[in-house]
Amino acid sequence: MAPPPRHSTAKVLGILGAVAVVLVVAAVAGYQLFSRSSGAFPEAKYRMSVRDELLDGKYELSQDLSDSSGKAVVDENRSRANVRDPKAVVAQYAGQGEQAGGALVVSGMYGRFKDSASARDDMMRGAAEAQGASVAVPARDITPAGSGMTVRCQVLTSDQGTGGARSNVPMCAWGDDNTGATVGLVTPEDAAKDPSDIDLDELARTTLRVREEMREPIR
Repeated sequence: MAPPPRHSTAKVLGILGAVAVVLVVAAVAGYQLFSRSSGAFPEAKYRMSVRDELLDGKYELSQDLSDSSGKAVVDENRSRANVRDPKAVVAQYAGQGEQAGGALVVSGMYGRFKDSASARDDMMRGAAEAQGASVAVPARDITPAGSGMTVRCQVLTSDQGTGGARSNVPMCAWGDDNTGATVGLVTPEDAAKDPSDIDLDELARTTLRVREEMREPIR
């Protein structure tokens, strides 16, 4: 007998990419919803921009959602007391070469934010409360060696794919005075892993590389 049909890589990543977009947009909304407000607003020194490629060309831009999904998040949260001058950056990237079949999704905002230290936790919490999501590996802080910066990472599972199948969605978040974003990196391999086997330390390092490439000084 012939073996049972398997999902094509394109189909798997289509499902996972859509799931990741939903969850990371929810995470940005969670950042604004839960952040506490205290002190003065910081000066606007940095912004974020959508790049045509990330991580030395390993991921190429496939969708810029900043003016659609991102705009909705900004409009919803523009009047909150802890944010000034918000602008959204939401983009999905397709893996190239050895990363073919993978998808990297970045969803964030730049502007002037109060209490940036709580942003990482807030974004992870917002993502975990998205419809159809559940926490498979609880959020924890990771400070990659030599970086001097902490990100917060977790693994969610989501049943938003077709056929009721659940998929792993690993993600990390950073937050600073001017920028905050979640980075979700989904692959066919990680989709079927035991969530506890997903390397969040590596994703934390990748997240800081994404931050370095997308964050730029305002001149």
